[in-house]
Amino acid sequence: MKKFLAFLVALVFFVAKVEASELVIFHTNDMHSRVLNSDDRNKSIGLAEIAAAVKAAKAENPSMTLWFDAGDTFHGLPRINVSNGENMIPLLNAAGVDIVVPGNHDFNYGVPQLKKISKKLKSPLLSANVTLKKNGKNILKSYKILKLADGTRVGVFGLTTPETVYKASQKHVATVNFENPVVIARDMIKKLQPKCDVIVCIMHMGVDPESEFTSERIAREAPGIDVIIDGHSHTELPQGIQIGDTLIAQTGCYEHNLGRVTVEIENHEIISKKAELLNAAAVANLNPTPDAEIKKILADIEEKNKPVFNEVVAHSTHVLTSDRKIIRCNESELGNFIADMIRWRTGADFAIMNTGGIRADIPAGNVTRGDVMNVFPFGNVVTKAEISGSAIRQMLEHSVHAYPKEFSGFLSVSGLTFTLDASQPAGSRVSEIYIGGEILDENKIYTIGADDFLFMGGDGFGMLKGLKITGEFETMDDVLTDYLEEVGLGNISLGRIKLAETLAKAA
Repeated sequence: MKKFLAFLVALVFFVAKVEASELVIFHTNDMHSRVLNSDDRNKSIGLAEIAAAVKAAKAENPSMTLWFDAGDTFHGLPRINVSNGENMIPLLNAAGVDIVVPGNHDFNYGVPQLKKISKKLKSPLLSANVTLKKNGKNILKSYKILKLADGTRVGVFGLTTPETVYKASQKHVATVNFENPVVIARDMIKKLQPKCDVIVCIMHMGVDPESEFTSERIAREAPGIDVIIDGHSHTELPQGIQIGDTLIAQTGCYEHNLGRVTVEIENHEIISKKAELLNAAAVANLNPTPDAEIKKILADIEEKNKPVFNEVVAHSTHVLTSDRKIIRCNESELGNFIADMIRWRTGADFAIMNTGGIRADIPAGNVTRGDVMNVFPFGNVVTKAEISGSAIRQMLEHSVHAYPKEFSGFLSVSGLTFTLDASQPAGSRVSEIYIGGEILDENKIYTIGADDFLFMGGDGFGMLKGLKITGEFETMDDVLTDYLEEVGLGNISLGRIKLAETLAKAA
């Protein structure tokens, strides 16, 4: 009898072990079209490298391994932007991404184009909270239920940040609403819980405390989500964040990492969850050979783009130089032209351009799209924010602190003038600041246009980090192309930065 009971205990243990399984979710977010390992100054892992790693993992555990992408995927660099995002489609299809959620910048080509992209993707493009204003209907599918090899059912739904109304090309989101994601998440959970063992929300929401809606808030106020695959705030979460029973995972951005979430399931119940980030070396350990199909598609895209890059968008009577010895310590035609372009696009009170971000001349004669893209190779986004008058003074002092030496943060300006006295110590060189023809009020709030690099504190502009963002637009190269086509080069005014010693000599 004792032997029989021991046999039964062993049998039960064996069955339990058989029923235990491991769901692995690889995830990416905020690629912004970075698909080469040379992108983002060689910090990106590369899509061919990531795809090879995920495919290797899927080969070992094909029915329990997934790849989710949390958005801002179809917009970012010229190789993808020139096709209105469509060049990304064959890459994602070949990579084997299972589900994608659109981020705010994926709306930069307009809702009809996003829907067109969704129809060409092999994987579902999900977002439950984006509806048409005219009839309240969802523009994309809301969710998908995946049945895994062990019988586990995984319910997956998507959410897109409501900040898209001002953190995208605003003319393209005028026809849609971004519904309250907490309310929608509760509805999705209510719908999926009776049918599913695991609920995953892929959201482009972020953990920025300045945002009204964050993935953390949704986890707290809509309990029932097991895993959140997040994006938008470009935040690296090495072990994820646990909010109640919800694990939140995010990789950062630009393919600097590949995320991996492991969910252990036993008898249709989750018994453990963990999140981790894989760097380039860890990805290569999964498979050291980049995916050949993706490499071929990238080569085809490069060939296909050549005629587009050769398209003439403007004509210039003379070279606008990007010589760093000129533009990084002097007011220049090209710098002022670009600052004007940013103010034109954003409608801000004034605009600035860090001259270290200008990487090529605008040539004499025909100006092509390729020329424009060479000027701005980094995929930075034109952005608008609010800034105090006192911070403007700090910003200008930082801009000229190294003068007359070269400095990548030396600013070209539009809608703003000031006097520079290089005989004074750094930090006390700027005076007579005018915005829109009126003297600076240090207690007033102004609007400023710049690229997103500066609003992340780039080039030491800490006073610009954390400003309230009131608008995000297209990439710098897209805006420059539009500006050349709609406004042209024209006459570029100088005299925005007055040198005190010059004034003294003139007197």
